[in-house]
Amino acid sequence: MRLLLVENDNRVAAVLSAVLARHGFDVTHSLSSEEALQVLISEGAGGFSIVVLDLDLPSEDGYEACGKIRKRTRAPVIMVSARSDVRSRIHGLDLGAADYVVKPYDIGELLARIHAVSRRTVHHDAAVASQTELHLDHLHINLRTRQVSVDGLLVQLTRKEFDLLALLARRPGVVVAQETIMSEVWGITSPEGTGRTLWVHIATLRSKLRVPELIETVHGVGYRLVARSA
Repeated sequence: MRLLLVENDNRVAAVLSAVLARHGFDVTHSLSSEEALQVLISEGAGGFSIVVLDLDLPSEDGYEACGKIRKRTRAPVIMVSARSDVRSRIHGLDLGAADYVVKPYDIGELLARIHAVSRRTVHHDAAVASQTELHLDHLHINLRTRQVSVDGLLVQLTRKEFDLLALLARRPGVVVAQETIMSEVWGITSPEGTGRTLWVHIATLRSKLRVPELIETVHGVGYRLVARSA
């Protein structure tokens, strides 16, 4: 299992990397979010299984760094920080972190949390992969027949429109980055200049589904389906 460690302290990173390696993780260490982004760009969206991000980076805002990293990978992010107040933890989790670990921590606890997040992710991905139908509020999607209905009425979608909707529907409530959408639906790994294509498809989907509020725009990040599983 590949793990990306974003930690500006080389000594801490060396200790963590050694422990994680003994437990079967293939660790890549980055000293900053900029370095981590370059690694993610070169490795692709699915290159890592998990990201451990130290929020206490000296030259940048850790929360902002998390947002940038989450745009580039589907891997769950575990935040590590000395900020132990409830507001900081809630903010981190609201940004989409899979877990939030307060420093100083026991390495055994961090390892246990990494394993727990990994298990949840594997089980979730397996459950999603085995699904043939998705029921979300007014929306029903048959992944096998590629049919979509809203309140029982069939909706005719193009192949790209269906793929886009299915991608969002597999992760209801989760913001899917524009880069991830372009990579998974269009196979484009360098999405510069493709924003209008995605915008047009989102607008068309909203019109065809007749429930515009189902797909929410998260400005500067991506889109999410706000429907809940039925």
